[in-house]
Amino acid sequence: MVADEPSTAELDLGAVLAALADKHRLAVVLALLADAEDAERHCSSFGLPVSKATRTHHFRILRQAGLIRQVDRGNSNMARLRRADLAERFPGLLELLADEVERRTAAAPN
Repeated sequence: MVADEPSTAELDLGAVLAALADKHRLAVVLALLADAEDAERHCSSFGLPVSKATRTHHFRILRQAGLIRQVDRGNSNMARLRRADLAERFPGLLELLADEVERRTAAAPN
């Protein structure tokens, strides 16, 4: 566990919802949710239209809120959604987010 990553018991709903209130951070979480369980993605693979410093800030907020776990792979950082921890602490939250993924996918132009 990273020093600024909360344990499952320390996850705070206010911090989670505040992190999800930003459209870029929500997009990261929805993308990870749409991926296979326990999938890791390179932090630059999300296509966020922000500078590297701002991207780093967004991932720090997500990590400190407990939504993601970041893994250092040498020259890059990988992000993984903390599915099991979130499901244990906030039952139903991931299902609500999955519904949002489906809604956005259905609304996307072909």
